Amino acid sequence: MQPNELIAPGQVWLVGAGPGDPDLLTRKAEKLIAAADIVFYDALVGPGVLDLIPAGVERVSVGKRSGRHSKQQESINDLLLGAAKAGKRVVRLKGGDPSVFGRSAEEMDHLGDAGIAVRICPGITTASAAAASGHASLTLRGKARGLTLVTAHLKAGEPLKLDWDALARPGGTIGIYMGRAAAGEIARSLIAAGRDPETPVMVAVNVSLPSERLIRGRLSALAFLVQTISDEDPTLLLIGEAVAGTRVPVGVGASVALPA
Repeated sequence: MQPNELIAPGQVWLVGAGPGDPDLLTRKAEKLIAAADIVFYDALVGPGVLDLIPAGVERVSVGKRSGRHSKQQESINDLLLGAAKAGKRVVRLKGGDPSVFGRSAEEMDHLGDAGIAVRICPGITTASAAAASGHASLTLRGKARGLTLVTAHLKAGEPLKLDWDALARPGGTIGIYMGRAAAGEIARSLIAAGRDPETPVMVAVNVSLPSERLIRGRLSALAFLVQTISDEDPTLLLIGEAVAGTRVPVGVGASVALPA
């Protein structure tokens, strides 16, 4: 099969770009990128992934980094629809996995209502990549029998409304996407709902990129742990006994342990 036969003219693929390292792309994702006529990509797609887009393929940045969206979701929907109606082979590159806080359902609904064929190529979500970098597990027999992924991204002025009682129950790991700005509120709310202040946390910054940082501590110190992180750096919070990690040789990775 030739590369461009993977995508029919007028078809749209929502493709998971993973956490940033191009080596973490699926083989199918790389083939789809090579087959596209036009690629719409988010701000969180790694530069190494963008380098895989062939010369001559049209690139369209649609931004969507927390706090500074370059385009509204409705505009992105219309851009995808316009490209598909023009008969182009369309790839929509999304950081991580399209189905994890990627607003893929909105794009699929908009395109589907217009009769456009849409398919999804999954990607590695940041929580999985962060746990791997930190030699940790998202689940752990006897300590973490469940995993809950939530987002702390809000529109300006909106309160952070999460089910704190459910999240505070012991025996599970919490992955909070875009949680840096709300770290203090998250820690206070979880502790107030009964989560142990000594619960291990891992703050994962620029996951899988050369600038990756992993900062470990305790829930009670979460607000302190994020103080040195720039607004520009994508940040994930992992909370739970499982993310304490295993012992690894000194010098492996870029993990930093700070006092609670």
